Amino acid sequence: MNRRHFWKRSWRLGIFAVLGLCLSWLMSCSPSQPPQASGNGADGNAEIEFWTMQLQPQFTDYFNELIAKFEQENPGITVKWVDVPWGDMQSKILTAVSAGTAPDVVNLNPDFAAQLAGRNAWLMLDDKVPAEVRDQYLPKIWEASMLDGQTFGLPWYLTTSVAIYNAQLLEQAGVAQPPTTYEELAAVAKQVRDRTGKYAFFATLVPTDSAEVLQSFTQMGATLVDEDGNAAFNTPEGRAVFQYWTDLYQQGLLPREVLTQGHRRGIELFQAGETAVLSTGPQFLKTVETNAPAIAEVSATAPQISGSTGKKSVAVMNLVVPKGTDQPDAAVAFALYVTNNENQLAFAKAANVLPSTRDALNDAFFTAGAEGGAPIDKARAVSATQMESAEVLLPQIKDVKELQKIVYDNLQAAMLGEKTVDQAVTDAATEWDAR
Repeated sequence: MNRRHFWKRSWRLGIFAVLGLCLSWLMSCSPSQPPQASGNGADGNAEIEFWTMQLQPQFTDYFNELIAKFEQENPGITVKWVDVPWGDMQSKILTAVSAGTAPDVVNLNPDFAAQLAGRNAWLMLDDKVPAEVRDQYLPKIWEASMLDGQTFGLPWYLTTSVAIYNAQLLEQAGVAQPPTTYEELAAVAKQVRDRTGKYAFFATLVPTDSAEVLQSFTQMGATLVDEDGNAAFNTPEGRAVFQYWTDLYQQGLLPREVLTQGHRRGIELFQAGETAVLSTGPQFLKTVETNAPAIAEVSATAPQISGSTGKKSVAVMNLVVPKGTDQPDAAVAFALYVTNNENQLAFAKAANVLPSTRDALNDAFFTAGAEGGAPIDKARAVSATQMESAEVLLPQIKDVKELQKIVYDNLQAAMLGEKTVDQAVTDAATEWDAR
């Protein structure tokens, strides 16, 4: 084992040893049954604590008004809002749940929330949410907050990436239309590199960053895990995905930084005119307009690049209720209030994201720019249209981030020529199954 892999493996094992210890403590401290509460969706005189991820100060007025309205409609319930920096949320909620001091409603993403759902941390909601209320949410998005057939969270706001492309750079490379599939993207990558000396795109292989490459397995027809959670990518389809990314890197068609830098670097390269296609959320068009107005002027939006399956990915933010709450009815009532049609629509408009309820998504705000609108309006319309079929492409398992680390580590080894593709696939599957 070379030095690079030794340190990466040592770091990974250390982090997961600490995480495992904390989660074991969490599981042993969690009550076997949720506390009982009085009332029909309100617990009488109750104070609930609500944590969000880095939404202040931009949305301070929105949440203050929402909370005030909820409290007015639910006399006796008060809401204490705490906004936590994005990078601190996982450690803070893990510590709080383990110590029995968790808030009553928490804004997380399903990937991390599923890790704790597997350790009995959250209140299961199937008996708390009537069927007619559940039906208001997009069904594939609802499934993102399920584990082993049980619902542990409520869908909130969504983002789905689109392809923002530099039309001028593609024209210089002789490319008439932006790529729509990974197969087309590989051909465009070679053409752009050969004719301009620049790159077609950036896709990070940093294990702790974007899951775009991991999602590409599903888009290209490979299965990541089977029904029992065992590796299912040691197949011709899985090896083909490993080979795809390895070939692009070894042929010099990906920037060297894909192994060491995250999605932020991809944005920087696009803004500098060094890449032709940026796979990101439509809201980043505003960032490009601010930081690189000349690039923004020659940029346009196309649907998300996919594979042979045509599947489109979506990122979900959800709300969970810790199982240890002493105000379960009030907490669920507030979570449902935050995520109802009216409030989702208002927040989606304010934050330039997508709602997870059917009626809110059908609002004209999300489709008005489809033809002839401003770039940001067209990008919003493209992303909203994708929600008809978009789904969470990563398996709903509690250790999905560990799966990403294992796949990325071995894929990096193949890209660097330290392993053959076959060996990298075999090692990744073996490591996952023996974790």
